Amino acid sequence: MSNTVQLVQEQDRILSVDFFRGFTMLLLVGEFSELFTSLIDPAFKGTAIYFIGNQLHHQAWSGLHFWDLIQPFFMFIVGVAMPFSFNKRWDKGESWNKSLYHVVKRSLLLLFIGWALYCIEPGTITFHFTNVLAQLSVTYLIAFLIMRKAIKWQLLVSFALILATDLLYRFWTVDGFNQAFTPGKNFGTWFDMAVQGSLNGDNWVAFNAIPTAAHTIWGVLVGMILLNGWSKPKKVKILLLIGVSAVIIGFALSAYIPIIKRICTSSFIIVSGGWAIIGMAVSYWLIDVLMVRKSLLIFTVVGMNPLFIYLFAHIGGNRLLEGVFIPFTTALFSWNGMLTVHIATSLMVWFSLWYVCYFLYKRKIFIKL
Repeated sequence: MSNTVQLVQEQDRILSVDFFRGFTMLLLVGEFSELFTSLIDPAFKGTAIYFIGNQLHHQAWSGLHFWDLIQPFFMFIVGVAMPFSFNKRWDKGESWNKSLYHVVKRSLLLLFIGWALYCIEPGTITFHFTNVLAQLSVTYLIAFLIMRKAIKWQLLVSFALILATDLLYRFWTVDGFNQAFTPGKNFGTWFDMAVQGSLNGDNWVAFNAIPTAAHTIWGVLVGMILLNGWSKPKKVKILLLIGVSAVIIGFALSAYIPIIKRICTSSFIIVSGGWAIIGMAVSYWLIDVLMVRKSLLIFTVVGMNPLFIYLFAHIGGNRLLEGVFIPFTTALFSWNGMLTVHIATSLMVWFSLWYVCYFLYKRKIFIKL
């Protein structure tokens, strides 16, 4: 994390980008409040609360839950912001080589942080590559390397990565790891054993960084559309058309290629990419077309300090806040059972994480990685 706290102005920003990023990050840090776990308590079985809680957890294997879209959303929105950021740099005369140096340095930092967050296991230090920041270090670099190429070449690279991954899973011949879509018996599992010497747990695989680079590349292309001189309604229509088409194609492919988030199958990448584009279109329509802003500030403020609040929650900020609130929530709600205490505590922790972002936002403090 940079030691420099940067003060920036909001002028000339497309605020829907901050909103969409904030929506994604608020959900990500919400996971650290442990509220989502409370929602699938057996006491809620058969209720709407349990259904919502289930959607806020990953699908066990094949299929799609809402929570499976959050990491693709994050990868995607990083790509959307890239044309804005680098166009400013290049307009000021920065060379491509200097920008590349910045990207490589940032990618290495993301990789280190992503590794450090999960490196310690009982009695040993391990290397795991499934954390969103570690994976982003790869997708961000790939997207940058081709972002000056023609749109057709960026699309070609994104689909080539997806196709290459699909072919590896289908035609990998090593015994015991040649069952494309079977948990623990596929190419991704073999890759983890070969590179890391261990598995990541719950059938997540490190190779996901390759196909999911498509999400960041597609984000770059969407960012270019948002910067285009077309009318705002036209941009919304184009994004919705692309997004809905991708969702339809992805679900159609699922008859032949199962939608599996844990190994990022091609159908999953396309479906989740489509939902990300739809989400961006709706955000742009609400924020930058209809100008609905004040009521959506709750998300925008998180989008202005996304990585800071993610790291703050991840390294223990949630536990610190929990320790502050639990004596009070226990005193107030223990009469109704510990589940109520846990839910009340989680809501207070989640709100406090948001308030940290609001505090920084009001003082125009934006901490950059």
